[in-house]
Parts: sequence; C-alpha cells; structure tokens
Amino acid sequence: MYYFILTVHVIACVGLILVVLLQAGKGSGISGLFGGGGADQLFSAPSGMAFIKKATIVMAVVFTLTSLILTVSTSRRGLGTVTGQIPAIPVTPGQ
Repeated sequence: MYYFILTVHVIACVGLILVVLLQAGKGSGISGLFGGGGADQLFSAPSGMAFIKKATIVMAVVFTLTSLILTVSTSRRGLGTVTGQIPAIPVTPGQ
C-alpha cells in the first residue's frame, strides 16, 4: 500500500509540474508593462483554460493528500534514521 501511494504521489508531482507549465501567463511581467500580454486574451477561447485550471486543482489536491498520507504512514512505520544505526563509541574521561 505504501509503494502504491508513493507511486501516485510521484505521478501527481510530475503531473502538477506539467500542468502548471502549460498554463498561460497573466501578462503581469515585464511584457505586460508595454502592452504585450493583453492581445492574446481577445482572441483566445476560454474553454481550454477552464480545463487546465481544473486539472491544476485536482493535481494539487492529490499531491496534498498523498503527502499527508505518506507522512503519517512513515511516522507509524517506525522508520529510523541513518544515524540511529551507527553504534555509539564509549568515551572515557581523561583521554
């Protein structure tokens, strides 16, 4: 179950990155200062953007839920750290 959720989490990470990169800019950067960003909105169809916004929301929710589930399940599994496996060296006073 843990590895299935981890696989879904990795797919959600890659999907969220791709969906965010596919979104169009709002024209608030340097090109928006000179009027370069507003012309695209007059001739573009708003239907494609609605799908990308919904896909972004879905990917973000899946990413958040899998992050929480993985955090809780990892803390309950009792996984230790790498430094916990190193044996302690006894130190005697005066050396």
